[in-house]
Amino acid sequence: MRIIALVLILLMTTTPSASAASVTEVTGFGTNPGNLRMFRYVPDNLPAGRPLVVALHGCTQDAAGYGTASGWLALADRYRFTVLLPQQQSANNLNKCFNWFQTTDTTRGQGEAASIAQMITKTGATPVYVTGLSAGGGMTSVLLATYPETFRGGGIVAGLPFGCAASVIDAYTCMNPGKNLTPQQWGDKVRAAAPFSGTRPPVTIWHGTADYTVAVANQRELVEQWTNAHGTDAVADTTDTVAGHPHAVYRNTSGGAAVETHTITGMGHGQPVDPGTGPQQCGTATAYVLDVNACAAWHLAHGWGLDG
Repeated sequence: MRIIALVLILLMTTTPSASAASVTEVTGFGTNPGNLRMFRYVPDNLPAGRPLVVALHGCTQDAAGYGTASGWLALADRYRFTVLLPQQQSANNLNKCFNWFQTTDTTRGQGEAASIAQMITKTGATPVYVTGLSAGGGMTSVLLATYPETFRGGGIVAGLPFGCAASVIDAYTCMNPGKNLTPQQWGDKVRAAAPFSGTRPPVTIWHGTADYTVAVANQRELVEQWTNAHGTDAVADTTDTVAGHPHAVYRNTSGGAAVETHTITGMGHGQPVDPGTGPQQCGTATAYVLDVNACAAWHLAHGWGLDG
């Protein structure tokens, strides 16, 4: 009996502890009119009432890969919040791009925008923030315009203005060289997207000056769109540098930051990261995730107050 007891003790002390949190798929989150897949990352022992970040991958990427490489999953563990990771399917778009240019997917209550809204409802978490790269950045614009009441803040990385295109052919023109509309025209598109009378969520825009996939001109158009939607002008109130790159803040009539821009000198098309273990470092360089000594995910999380 003593031998059996010893064996049981050894088994108990050598059995691995429960595995760490992982990205898991969630099904049955709604009618899913956009035919997307829902993935979620919830840190172990996460208390109730913690925030949610919606992170939207770029073309050719997948949910878990983007969440890891961008640094969002590591930040979720560090600062204790949930990450929602919608994933496009090749049946919807051969390159797995979110269809930020199709009116059937960019209208409130329809398509991919509605699917992501249903995923957010399924998580039950608040407050909610949204960010995305490239086509995911374009879909971030869509969600901020069509569901403004849902979000506390948005981060558009190498993305496009809302309403810039309404077809695949139109999308390429929007991406490069970009469309030059007036601030009023851009703002009108946002105001027409959903009934809303509150204060719109602030928007932070990251873009590389050497981006030839989504031209950096789109950053200026995004500034004009979202400052106009906030009821302010597109003249920066303060300018400085962050991580050695130009940074500008456009304030609303109450003095709060309505729009911020981070312009990464010499960066091509991708998500800025700064791999390492420092307090402001995060991310892993890979395709369309670029080491430029500035981790966009950390700066967004810090700006949103997720670091406490």
